[in-house]
Amino acid sequence: MLPTLLLILAGVLVGGAVSLHRQGATRGAVVVTAVLAVLATAGGVLWLLPGEG
Repeated sequence: MLPTLLLILAGVLVGGAVSLHRQGATRGAVVVTAVLAVLATAGGVLWLLPGEG
């Protein structure tokens, strides 16, 4: 359940970053949004990987 939510969040953040860029937002806002999208994607994917335990 959590990996799915993280990947959904990543999609929303990617869309937000693209939208911010198109609207001419500051570079900082776009970069922060994009970095959060990457972190959410990485978290979702890593959670799905088979782990020890």
